[in-house]
Amino acid sequence: MAAAITTTVGLAGITGRFGRLLTSHLLKDPTVTLHGYCRDSSRVIDSLSSSPRVHLFQGDAYDREKIQAFVKGCDVVICAYLGDDKLMIDGQKAIIDACEAEEVPRYIASDWALDYDKLELGVLFPKDAMKHVRAYLGTKKKVAGVHILVGAFMDPMFSPIFEVLDPVTNTLRYWGEGTEIWEATSYDKAAEYTAAVAVDRTAVGVQKFLGDRKNIKEIAGSFEKVYGIKPKLERLGSLNDLKNQMQELRAQHPTDPFKYLFFYMMYYWINGSTLVGPDVDNAKYPSIKPETWEDFMGKRSLGELPASYFALASN
Repeated sequence: MAAAITTTVGLAGITGRFGRLLTSHLLKDPTVTLHGYCRDSSRVIDSLSSSPRVHLFQGDAYDREKIQAFVKGCDVVICAYLGDDKLMIDGQKAIIDACEAEEVPRYIASDWALDYDKLELGVLFPKDAMKHVRAYLGTKKKVAGVHILVGAFMDPMFSPIFEVLDPVTNTLRYWGEGTEIWEATSYDKAAEYTAAVAVDRTAVGVQKFLGDRKNIKEIAGSFEKVYGIKPKLERLGSLNDLKNQMQELRAQHPTDPFKYLFFYMMYYWINGSTLVGPDVDNAKYPSIKPETWEDFMGKRSLGELPASYFALASN
């Protein structure tokens, strides 16, 4: 019997929310060995750091010598960074350069997003870094870029960040007509798909996965089915109203993006310009069962739903 093909996966950002989930899924595959890169290796949870298949590398996001040691011998490197533009662009470029030097064949960029490539630079500014990184990967000869698009993440959608759910009155708020498609994937399933892509040596370029595509009225129906409570639906205004509000808030608070950031994300998520589906790559990995909006809610009590995103930090 031929020996199983082993895969050495490099993961930059192993201590973050997504990095921890991704590590857990990667280690379910006994053929995977993991190189983890982080600023402080003491922050890696014991259940991961104690695995004989996990090798930790500690260093700064811009320390090219340490980054090169981290990627050396890897079959694929994943970046799970989340931060400001300097980290998301310069930090990723440092890893990409190291992958090119060490002839790592694939680099999975820190995407997991809407289909931002359909937009011009500056339109959805939080995703501009991803466009720069994709273009930079295109200049490399030895490392191929992999870009995983999953729509929005389900986990923060019910949190106070987006103000969709009022857990006191069981109200779901929305902009638009209520017929706009909300494409999304849970953090956990995005991590599971990413782990599958990492060990699939044929997976290069754009990879699209979705948990579900429903409008807010259909999501409200799932809410009622799961919790036995019919939620109120509150329309906040048209998509044009949303656009005007986000632009006004940006003009009023030019140095505080958190005053308007999530309005921009909502607008470009549901206005149809960044849709990932309906044609996606879920069928490439049939062992992974997509998690629908209803599935996501079904795994959480009504009281747990608003804290789903924040609970990831303690897992």
